[in-house]
Amino acid sequence: MAQALAQEKLYTVDDIYALPDGQRAELIDGQIYNMAPPSRKHQEIVGGLYAAIRQYIKFQKGSCQIYIAPFAVFLNKNNRNYVEPDISVICDKDKLNDRGCSGAPDWIIEVVSPGSRTMDYYKKLFKYRSAGVREYWVVDNERNLVTVYDFQHDNAMNYTFSDDVPVNIYEGFSIRLDGLDM
Repeated sequence: MAQALAQEKLYTVDDIYALPDGQRAELIDGQIYNMAPPSRKHQEIVGGLYAAIRQYIKFQKGSCQIYIAPFAVFLNKNNRNYVEPDISVICDKDKLNDRGCSGAPDWIIEVVSPGSRTMDYYKKLFKYRSAGVREYWVVDNERNLVTVYDFQHDNAMNYTFSDDVPVNIYEGFSIRLDGLDM
């Protein structure tokens, strides 16, 4: 007699919102991934990038909005994908509501933490690409490396913190991480 396989529980966004206050987690394909608090260096990098991007958008009188984590991004309409990217840039204001962003941001930046390496380089890379994110940066302080995925042109490039890293969604804009105010 064959035994039935145990079914893995699939979680939804409602389960994320039901977590105890202060507990942060992300939801990818119905699986919950707990998030550790970020390090001081992580926060300095995120803050420096946010300031540089916000200043650029403001100076250019751009219409895109930039958000820093924790900011809810509902990648798909299936209620099984919820992420909090370190930085999200959204150019379509129709995607924004009181809960966050419904659909793919145009540009996402994740700063790697020791516990998020596999998530940032693999799981999120696939999810962001398939959801329609135009550009995805993985900033790895430990390796002094910025990996830029330009999904619009099916291209990936590596840069060091001392390189001028071009922003593909904004022609003529680049960021040098070792030049950030952090």
